[in-house]
Amino acid sequence: MNDDRSMRERIDREPNAPRQPRRGPQERSRPGQRPPMGVMTTTLWEYPSQHYDSASGRNMQGSKDYVGATPSWVIWQLLTRYTRENDLVIDPMCGSGTTLDVCADLGRKGIGFDLNPQRREIVQADARGLPVDDESVDFAFVDPPYSTHVDYSDDPNCIGKLDAGAMMERNDAMQGHAYYEAMDGVISEMHRVMKPNRYMGLYVSDSWKKHKGAKGSVFMPIGFELYMILRGYFEPVDIISVVRHNTKLKRGNWHKAAEKENFFLRGFNYLFIMKKTD
Repeated sequence: MNDDRSMRERIDREPNAPRQPRRGPQERSRPGQRPPMGVMTTTLWEYPSQHYDSASGRNMQGSKDYVGATPSWVIWQLLTRYTRENDLVIDPMCGSGTTLDVCADLGRKGIGFDLNPQRREIVQADARGLPVDDESVDFAFVDPPYSTHVDYSDDPNCIGKLDAGAMMERNDAMQGHAYYEAMDGVISEMHRVMKPNRYMGLYVSDSWKKHKGAKGSVFMPIGFELYMILRGYFEPVDIISVVRHNTKLKRGNWHKAAEKENFFLRGFNYLFIMKKTD
């Protein structure tokens, strides 16, 4: 039983591997076999791979070994809709550099920051204090930690060390306040550096965890909480549901555990699209 719960906690922040509609369950989309990218026109997004094949011949954006990487095609969709060639795009939590690679594919100027840079192009910086001028950025994208499911860095300032459900376990009204206070700082900084009338995207999932040392569990509505923070700085443009088809979600033991313990596996991520207005 404890193994089932442990599986559920780990799956919340695994890399996405969406499945193509109408394909058999055993089929995979491989480089060279992926559908060409095109602008998606509904609020339900799905693509058969974590990555896309670019016109330059690149078939992977970011690193396949980076746990919790953003699907590169999600960033492609945003930049295609909301930016133009040579626009400046920043990612304050750049991870393995997926945003930078998509920018290169589309002719945008990408700048990435991270507390634990994974490559030389990424600048070491805390997302709550970016070395960027006020109102100088055309588009901002962030895929923050979803609570503490992944150990991103040994840096004590890493937001991934803050439990979004910690205060819930003590029945405190300020649920996970340290995590949300930190994310308020990230969102505020993105607002500062963006030009007026420009757009940003935040990609996130809700989460679930078992109470430590006690029966029961807690659901963490991280998406809704961050959306409310975003509303304090930006105007909403739309909310996208991005389908998750993690390869581990195809394993019967995950579904058996979810049924036995009466919880739900995360089937989608939120993508909040917001605008900085005058």
